[in-house]
This record gives sequence, C-alpha cells and structure tokens, in this order.
Amino acid sequence: MIAPIASRYELTDKNEVIIDVSVHSVENLYSNFDRTAPYSKKDLDEELVDYLVDSVREIRNHKFIIRISLSHAPDKTLIDRVKKSINTYYAYLKELEVRHIKEMFKRSSILFLVGLVLLAMAIEVTRRLSMHRGVLTEVFAQGLTVAAWVSLWEAIANLFLEWGPHKKNISLFNRLINAPVVFRHLEYTTPS
Repeated sequence: MIAPIASRYELTDKNEVIIDVSVHSVENLYSNFDRTAPYSKKDLDEELVDYLVDSVREIRNHKFIIRISLSHAPDKTLIDRVKKSINTYYAYLKELEVRHIKEMFKRSSILFLVGLVLLAMAIEVTRRLSMHRGVLTEVFAQGLTVAAWVSLWEAIANLFLEWGPHKKNISLFNRLINAPVVFRHLEYTTPS
C-alpha cells in the first residue's frame, strides 16, 4: 500500500509513483546560465533539481519514474541527451557528497589525533606538576584537559552526527541516477 503523502501522485500500472515534470520545451529543464553548453554538460534548473529531490524524499522508498511532459515531441537523440544529462547531474551531486564525507573523515581523524595528543599532554603535565601545586599549574593542566575533550568530542560528533545526512543524500542521488525517465507529448491549447 502506498503511503498517504505519496497518494497525491499519479501511479503507473506497476504501482510506481510518477514524478511529473511539465515544461514547454527541453530548454526549460536547464539553467539559463549555460545556454550554449551541450545538454550533457549543462546544469539542470535549480527548481527542477529541488523538486525531484523533494519528491523522492516525500515518497520515501516507493518505486518511482520521472515523467517529462513536453509541448513538443522530442526526437530519440534529444531524449537520450536529456536522460544522460539528468544522470550526469545527479552523479555530480553524489560525487560532491562523497567528497564531503572524505573531507569530514579527514577532519575528524585530525581532530581525534590532536585530542589524543592533548589528552596525553594533560595527563603528563598533571602528573609532573602535581608536586608543584599552584593556580597557574592547575589552570594549564585543566585547560589542556578541556581542549583535549573538546577536540575528541568534535571528532566524534563529526563522524556520528554529520555522517547520516550525507549517506542519505548519496542514497537519494543513487535513486535519481537509476530512475527511469519517460517522455510524453502534451497538446497545449492557448486560451482564446
């Protein structure tokens, strides 16, 4: 059974959700910034990207297709180019997420090592200076301990709290990369 929120979408005969995109022409699928670039290299229109991502998030794990409704019937070459450009663009977004994860892992590793070094220094300073009690000695030792725990916490928080959203985005982009894209020709009539 389809979830209530996804019930507002049209379904195929195979019970797949249809994410419908209606545009006048293929050019409307792309950003106006790079009009002269070939379709496979153009950025998709930002509103289209957001719409597709939001729709896939909304329907959750339900199977779906992307249906592009056009006022002019595209030829086979144009259809293949559009499919490739959608695939290429979401593959690009997926690669950006993979880079974010790698950078996050690198940053967390560095913070974790710094935290361990600071913690070792704090333990050693506390041990050596325990014979020389004084306010400055205590403040220095406690400052090192606090800095160590802050660094360790930041490393752990980066890995466990920020990892999930990036992994979800990668999964979502994989779904969009592998989504079937179909086209249909709609007759638009102008009001008289």
